[in-house]
Amino acid sequence: MENILDIIDSIASEKGLSQESVKEAIKTSFIQTAKRIINPTFAFEADIDDETKGVKLRQVITVIADDAPELQGEQAGAYMSITEAREIDDEAEIGDQLQMEHDIETYGRSAFATLHREIEFHIQRLVENDLYDKYKSKINQIVSGRVTRVDNDQNTTIEIDEIRALLPMKNRIKGEKFKVGDVVSAIVRRVQVDKNTGISMELSRTSPKFLEELLALEVPEIKDGIVIIEKSARIPGERAKIALYTIRPQIDPIGATVGVRGVRINAVSEELCGENIDCIEYSASPELFISRAMSPAIISSVVIVDGEGEEKKAIITLPSDQKSKAIGKSGINIRLASMLTGYTIELKEQGESAAGTEEKKDGIGSLEALFGN
Repeated sequence: MENILDIIDSIASEKGLSQESVKEAIKTSFIQTAKRIINPTFAFEADIDDETKGVKLRQVITVIADDAPELQGEQAGAYMSITEAREIDDEAEIGDQLQMEHDIETYGRSAFATLHREIEFHIQRLVENDLYDKYKSKINQIVSGRVTRVDNDQNTTIEIDEIRALLPMKNRIKGEKFKVGDVVSAIVRRVQVDKNTGISMELSRTSPKFLEELLALEVPEIKDGIVIIEKSARIPGERAKIALYTIRPQIDPIGATVGVRGVRINAVSEELCGENIDCIEYSASPELFISRAMSPAIISSVVIVDGEGEEKKAIITLPSDQKSKAIGKSGINIRLASMLTGYTIELKEQGESAAGTEEKKDGIGSLEALFGN
């Protein structure tokens, strides 16, 4: 095949690939074609000649003893006896490798058709791997695209640049509905390459990371790394809590995130279908962190106790008139506080004994009783 370098330049330019990777794909295509039309058990090598602009295809033949069993059977062509080898090169030794050149053109149209399919296949794999590397680096980052399809199960297909991504129903905020043509933003949750279906990407709008990335877009201090999001927890579409701290004492992390008259936090909430977002200041002290996470309830004390196994447990003492605030509607506040801090939380009213706390494990005072965990 002549002018292979021109073909490589054309493919690399059209597909946005590096010339070196296209060269390797072309060489692999020649080797696989040779295996298909000559013998799949033979060893082949391929090189590109910069002077002739063609591909040199060579079969690698191993020199073995005259009585070696490999000289018989289907793989015999991959070997040569030492006697035959020394007729070609009188210095040949057992274990040496000789090379025999092959020309694809001598094998007819079927060989060219096979070579064309191999080149298409390997170039397509290159394109998919390039896209995979590109979008793998975008995992946990926000992407935007236009809806192209919504199936009967409300799984949404979104076209993002060169590929189509899937936003499953389970990864959508409750109550959201999309139609073809809508522009949707979501976080990249997973990127995969399948040899049959090609590259696929799964999106999510329910991940806490989506909330964090939206905040980074709205709050320059977060984007610049001045305000840090230590942790976040969400019940998508309902409520979220984020723990923040700053590396500059003169900056208020809560005020910077909320913005003047709440303009920054409200913009994020609007994207999340009205999700209420509580901002709290992070503390390395678990007692203080848990106390802040229980906001808007006013907490009297927090005691960290040993849980079963690896469970981390905290008992919170609070005035009786704060219990409803601590629990929240349908238990949402205490649940989010537990998710954010990583502690199983139990509530104890002031004046209530430890025994009384144990008796209420089947009642509203226990997170385990509320949520079965």
